[in-house]
Amino acid sequence: MAGTPRRAARRRLPLPLLCLLLQGATAILFAVFVRYNHETDAALWHGGNHSNADNEFYFRYPSFQDVHTMVFVGFGFLMAFLQRYGFSSVGFTFLLAAFALQWSTLTQGFLHSFHGGHIHVGVESMINADFCAGAVLISFGAVLGKTGPAQLLLMALLEVALFGINEFVLLSLLGVKDAGGSMTIHTFGAYFGLVLSRVLYRPQLEKSKHRQGSIYHSDLFAMIGTIFLWIFWPSFNSAPTALGDGQHRTVLNTYYSLTASTLSTFALSALVGRDGRLDMVHIQNAALAGGVVVGTASEMMLTPFGALAAGFLAGTVSTLGYKFFTPILESKFKVQDTCGVHNLHGMPGVLGALVGVLVTGLATHEAYGDGLQSVFPLIAESQRTATSQAMFQLFGLFVTLTLASVGGGIGGCLLKLPFLDAPPDSQCYEDGVYWEVPGEDEDEAQGPLKEEERDTQA
Repeated sequence: MAGTPRRAARRRLPLPLLCLLLQGATAILFAVFVRYNHETDAALWHGGNHSNADNEFYFRYPSFQDVHTMVFVGFGFLMAFLQRYGFSSVGFTFLLAAFALQWSTLTQGFLHSFHGGHIHVGVESMINADFCAGAVLISFGAVLGKTGPAQLLLMALLEVALFGINEFVLLSLLGVKDAGGSMTIHTFGAYFGLVLSRVLYRPQLEKSKHRQGSIYHSDLFAMIGTIFLWIFWPSFNSAPTALGDGQHRTVLNTYYSLTASTLSTFALSALVGRDGRLDMVHIQNAALAGGVVVGTASEMMLTPFGALAAGFLAGTVSTLGYKFFTPILESKFKVQDTCGVHNLHGMPGVLGALVGVLVTGLATHEAYGDGLQSVFPLIAESQRTATSQAMFQLFGLFVTLTLASVGGGIGGCLLKLPFLDAPPDSQCYEDGVYWEVPGEDEDEAQGPLKEEERDTQA
């Protein structure tokens, strides 16, 4: 029994130490570098003799609220399907997103809004930080249940920095258009997480196989997350776009794409399901693929029909991925994708990037009129042709896949450090490892620890 107190002591220290260290470091960096921008600073705003109604806050904050809800409620509850991992799914989402918002404010600020020796923040920087947190949570889904909170914080530390670099390369250096983040958010987050999961592959995970499934009420909680994400996804894609027709068009394209992906998901789920019955895993996830697939092209002249076609295709690909490709991913490629992020974010994200390439290549002055300047400024100014812009879009996808894969590989090596307290194979997908679970007596609470002791003695 002497091993139990030592093991408990090891588990007690990594998380608080890492939380305090990261919070202290970000606080110091905020004190030195972060300042209000001109629309937030009292002296600068009123000094310009502006009307309060002109402040960007009133135009952007409703979208920010929706995106914020998606990050903390939608993602958290979507991952609450595991029968004994609900506390961790929602709680670690809370932890990771809270840290990512601070760290991404710094990393994105240094790259995008650093001038005069300071990072200038406002409502747009809050939206961009939420997008970065979304990418981190997508990666979290790939390793859900197999990593501890200290490991996850270290993952977020690395991924947020690489997310900022990838976004800067695509949007600022290459001039890629990706309003809803098919590439920068979904593709990057998915493949970062998948490569991370591959590096952290657990050949003995069958010891926790009995906890990997869902039960009736856990699937119901996950559907709450699905509905929140589904409802607010038009805000997610449109939040950073130009005000006016661009934002309006983005909402419409996302709205129609989501409806089509939902219908294709129900159709394919019943078609490939046992005895023609629907699979809740498909409905919880593949129905959202329509929001992912139009992320890049949502502000473009995709047309309502194009949005429906893209959404229907994404829902089909995602559902078939859950049914047929996920088992192959684990058995052949040794990637244990807990939430199936490859099917919801990876494949639809790549497909969305390719849809963006196609729609970009078809862009003309006749189709966009004066609006071409706001969607494709480089084409409007004759610095690029539509074809060359489409090639830059395609190259942006290659850059994203490369950075995500390299970053996931590095992250996996870092997360193997022994002091980070990864849960053993026999304790994966179990809340009781890291949480006090009400309703469990002392013997039940110590059960996983006793099981680990037996494994160690053996």
